[in-house]
Amino acid sequence: MSLPARKPLRVAFGESVAEMAEKDPRIVMLDGDVGVSTRADIFEASCPQRFFQMGIAEQNMLAVAAGFATVGFIPFVSTFACFAVARALDSIRVLIAQPKLNVKIAGGYAGLLAGKTGKTHLMFDDVSIMRAMANMAVIAPADEMETRQAIQTAVEIDGPVYLRITRETSPLLFDSTYRFEFGRGVVVRDGKDVSLVTTGVQTGRVVEAAEILSQQGVNALVLHLPTIKPFDSDAIIEAARATGFVITIEEGTVVGGLGGAVAETLADRFPVTVKRLGIPDVFGESGADEALLEKYRLSASKVAEDVLMLLGAARRR
Repeated sequence: MSLPARKPLRVAFGESVAEMAEKDPRIVMLDGDVGVSTRADIFEASCPQRFFQMGIAEQNMLAVAAGFATVGFIPFVSTFACFAVARALDSIRVLIAQPKLNVKIAGGYAGLLAGKTGKTHLMFDDVSIMRAMANMAVIAPADEMETRQAIQTAVEIDGPVYLRITRETSPLLFDSTYRFEFGRGVVVRDGKDVSLVTTGVQTGRVVEAAEILSQQGVNALVLHLPTIKPFDSDAIIEAARATGFVITIEEGTVVGGLGGAVAETLADRFPVTVKRLGIPDVFGESGADEALLEKYRLSASKVAEDVLMLLGAARRR
């Protein structure tokens, strides 16, 4: 099954913040000179008086955002995830997270598929870093619909939020009846043989992988966790109880990311077998989207192959 494609998350981001700004005069946008790429330019066209071009000076941009927050504005910071998280980490930690300021950080071009920008611009460990930071909420939406609702929720949260925004067009998982709930996981497919836990746009590929598995007699439960922090531990435990075997799949490093959070939760509260699929402990590289998904085994077909392999190994023990 191939899910229908809609707008990229970056377009949903630009449109949503612009739409909310028309109703809420507190919302401002700070751009790190990549607005055409992150689609912060949509906000610029809609609300030019509240768009601030900060140039390639990300540490200063986060500091300015902190200043805006102290006088009652709701600043959105838009740049690539590699610049927002890696280059400006100290500014985030000291100026935003420690004082719990109301800044929304949009990490664009996150994950593996970043338009052949090269290894310097690929950020696989943003979730690992940001979920380890005190006071920071971390949201990784799956599609256009969820992105719009997650951004609305981010505005309503009083405190720092990191939003993981990807570049490419993503499959549409949810319709207009869907309601994003901050801190809550969503079972997008029931099953009894194995629990596949995933997040962000990788959820679409995992749903497709589950359909492939069903054709081979494997009934997989798919749990989508759009909020990495705060973490829905209860949903993880329910999924583990349902099948007794948990496999995490993420478009990010397996070191300290979603898989780490799931393993920590189950080790503490409901020990079962947990296996982690994702990007290994490496830096990225340029390449076509499909080639990269195949190489790092994140395509639907490769995920299905690896799940079958892990299930077979578990059954042979």
